[in-house]
Amino acid sequence: MIVSSINVNGLRAAARKGFSEWLDATDADVVCLQEVRATMDQLPPEVRAPKGWFATHAPAAVKGRAGVAVYSRVESEAVRIGFGAAEFEDSGRYVEVTLPGIVVGSVYVPSGDVGTERQLEKERFMDAFLPYLAELRDKAAAVGDEVLVAGDWNIAHQQADLKNWKGNQKSSGFLPEERAWLSRIFDEVGYVDVVRALHPEGPGPYTWWSYRGKAFDNDSGWRIDLQITTPGLAARAANAVVERAATYGERWSDHAPVTVTFAS
Repeated sequence: MIVSSINVNGLRAAARKGFSEWLDATDADVVCLQEVRATMDQLPPEVRAPKGWFATHAPAAVKGRAGVAVYSRVESEAVRIGFGAAEFEDSGRYVEVTLPGIVVGSVYVPSGDVGTERQLEKERFMDAFLPYLAELRDKAAAVGDEVLVAGDWNIAHQQADLKNWKGNQKSSGFLPEERAWLSRIFDEVGYVDVVRALHPEGPGPYTWWSYRGKAFDNDSGWRIDLQITTPGLAARAANAVVERAATYGERWSDHAPVTVTFAS
C-alpha cells in the first residue's frame, strides 16, 4: 500500500500547474489533500472525481479557505467529516474514510499566528483533536484496523524539522507548547511519525518552503507534513520520500507530496 499526502495550496491552481499530471502518474493507493480551497461546483470533473479514484471531499463552509479530501483506489466503507468538535465540523479541517483494514484521515491543522485569534484557534483545534486521536486508535483497534492520519500539521516537531530553527523558536509552528503537543501524540497516545522513524537523523526531509526569497533553492524548509500511524502499520513502513520538485519553476504547490510505502 502506498499513501501520499499533499497540501495543494488551492486545488484549482495546482491542477493547472501540474497536480493532475502528478496524480495520473502516481502509484499511490490513497492520496490525502489539504487546503483544497474550493467547493465541489468550483472544481472541474477531472479534479473533483478523477478517473480511477473514489474521491471524498470536505470543503470549508467559508469559501476559499481550508478544505480536505481523500482519493482512494477502492471505495470507502464509511466516511466521517470532522471529529466531534462543533467549531471545526464544517471548517474543512478533517475528513476520514474507512478502507479495508485501515482508517485514513486527512487533517489540516490551523497555521496560527502568535498573539492573534488565529493562534487561539489553533490551540482550540489541538485541544480537541488530541483526545479524538486516542478515541480513533481505540475504536480501530477494537475491530482490528490500523489508523493513518496524514496532512499538514503546521508544526515542526524537532530542530531537525526546520532549517532555521534558532530564528523560529518564538514563531507559530515551532513553539514549545506546539512541539509538546506532537510529543504527546507520539509518547502518550502511541502514534508513530513514520517518516522520522525511517529517516531518524534529519535534517528534514523538508516538505514546505516559503515562496519568499530563495527558500526553495536554498532548501530552507520545514517538515510540517506528516503521516502518523498506529504502531502495527508503522512497523510495515518500508520507504518514505518527499517528492520535491526538481526546480522552483516545476512546483505546483509550496508543499511537496509525502509518500510512504507500506509492506503487505
